[in-house]
Amino acid sequence: MKQTSLFEEHKSLGAKLADFAGWQMPIQYSSVKDEVIAVRKNVGVFDVSHMGEFIIEGAETYEFLNYLLPNEIEKPAVGKAVYSPLCNSQGTIIDDLIVYKLENQKALVCVNASNIEKDFQWISEQIKNFNCQMTNKSESYSLLALQGPKAQEILKKCSLKYPDEYYSCLETDEFILARTGYTGEDGFEIFGPHEKIKKIWKQLMELNVTPCGLAARDVLRLEVCFPLYGHELNDEVTPLDSALKWTVKMNKKDFIGKKLLSEYAPKYKLIKLILDKGVPRQGYSVLNDSGEVVGEVTSGTMSVSLGKGIALARILVNKYPQNDIFNVQIRNQNYLAKKTPKAFISGGHK
Repeated sequence: MKQTSLFEEHKSLGAKLADFAGWQMPIQYSSVKDEVIAVRKNVGVFDVSHMGEFIIEGAETYEFLNYLLPNEIEKPAVGKAVYSPLCNSQGTIIDDLIVYKLENQKALVCVNASNIEKDFQWISEQIKNFNCQMTNKSESYSLLALQGPKAQEILKKCSLKYPDEYYSCLETDEFILARTGYTGEDGFEIFGPHEKIKKIWKQLMELNVTPCGLAARDVLRLEVCFPLYGHELNDEVTPLDSALKWTVKMNKKDFIGKKLLSEYAPKYKLIKLILDKGVPRQGYSVLNDSGEVVGEVTSGTMSVSLGKGIALARILVNKYPQNDIFNVQIRNQNYLAKKTPKAFISGGHK
């Protein structure tokens, strides 16, 4: 398994380590509950150096990215960040990613760790007809995610410049800093050379920032209903099946998958469920009030913030119950699940 530049730091802190997308990553340090509360109430830091980073540069960088992705990439100003699925010609999802608009002809594209090679190969095939080049910088960067209501205060103590607005970014001589996050709280991503990121990590530990593992990260993102590739998203579903219609800009001249998506009738609906009893998990069946299976849980956990089971679930459109009554089957027992239109918690990003 691969190791991040901070692997020895995690070991010295007594982190529980496990395989994640081929990387030996910290799953938790103290407890998932304590780490979630630290991020919601104070500040925590995640080592997410396993993520992939591609730099795209050249005169047609944003023309290319606007063709590659269904979301609008050209119109947002330099210094903004854009979330988008990455789709194939059939309109299904290869990955989801964030484009950071660093300069007029330069972008950083951050992709999921498990999809680095697949994404790089796909994008390399599409870029050939455009006046721009792509470099895989995944081995060159370490990445920290500093999250929580006191994240900005901590960055000031570290004397780091940071973006003023949510979903924005800036590049300094040493780092690329972004204000996007994956917890719903205010927070920052710090991309940089391995040795410099190690120094920042040590500063953060001296400032009593709580180190957090991927287990807490999963609870945090699910509480605010952010999708995760391999759960809500995969190459068998489209953005229109996955509550991502807002990322598909049909008014654009063209993008990969546009024709199929313009004619596509969604097969699934992604919904949010809360359970007073029982803890839902990925793959559990979702039933209607007659006991018929109508879908399955894509992500599920016990919410630290609510003290209840929460889930995202993919429901077949042709079996969607008109009365909106759902049950989740947990160990051969059915538990009533209340559908909710909004995220389980609102978070506190700026």
